[in-house]
Amino acid sequence: MTLWLCTIFSTACRPSHSGRIVVGSKNFSEQVVLAELMAQHIEARLQVPVERRFYLAGSYIAHQAVLADRIDIYPEYTGTALAAILKESPNWDANTVFNEVREQYEKRFHLTVTPPFGFNNSFAMVIRGSDARQLGISKLSQAKPFAPHWAFGCGYEFLERPDGYPGFVRRYQLSFAGKPRVMDLGLLYRALKDRQIDLGAANGTDGLIAALDMTVLEDDLRYFPPYEAVPVVNDDALRRYPQLAAALNELANTITDDEMRRLNYAVDGEHRDVVEVVKEFRHSKGL
Repeated sequence: MTLWLCTIFSTACRPSHSGRIVVGSKNFSEQVVLAELMAQHIEARLQVPVERRFYLAGSYIAHQAVLADRIDIYPEYTGTALAAILKESPNWDANTVFNEVREQYEKRFHLTVTPPFGFNNSFAMVIRGSDARQLGISKLSQAKPFAPHWAFGCGYEFLERPDGYPGFVRRYQLSFAGKPRVMDLGLLYRALKDRQIDLGAANGTDGLIAALDMTVLEDDLRYFPPYEAVPVVNDDALRRYPQLAAALNELANTITDDEMRRLNYAVDGEHRDVVEVVKEFRHSKGL
């Protein structure tokens, strides 16, 4: 692991990016869809080669990769950027969060945050639909009496981040049966379906929520801040390609929450090729 990180982030062996743009992503399907969307759009608008470096683990690895100039751009979420990267207190106003992230990323990291894609992918606390109906619950505040009998599952980042597990269980006064079960986000729904866990920290735009008859418990105490998806770009890439900012701005407000769920389901539920899914979406939007 250490050798791999050194290989990725060593400044002594940074490759020249002249003549191409490198697009990265984190390690789940929605990130790959958004990264492929940016890659295809950049290829079409700028007529330059785009190298794809997808599945770069979580937020920390992707952030370090763009700082180290190993990638030029990747999709991030404003709430994640604010809490997990900037270590700032959560805020529930989407415009305030976006403006703070944009300002601080430029000031601290020389990274440009361009306008949001248009959807909000907040954390979603998911249970099996059959359990929600049987127990008669629809809100997280109703989960307290049942939580001691539930196994909780999440990705590794959720355990440590300021807007993650510790604050979540404090806000809702939840105590689960045993320690959280940490897993790759791609395995979360299988674990729910197979009853290995009973409540999972998923994403609000996951396509499998409806497909697998899962229920999202409403965050009625407003614990989770907004997580608008945004491109994060290394300023050096914007200097090399002055047209890049305009191309990314064309992707602003092009994806609704429902559209993102459908795109995710096409990849995760129907197992379609992400390249073809994105091509169809771009065509539908006239991009």
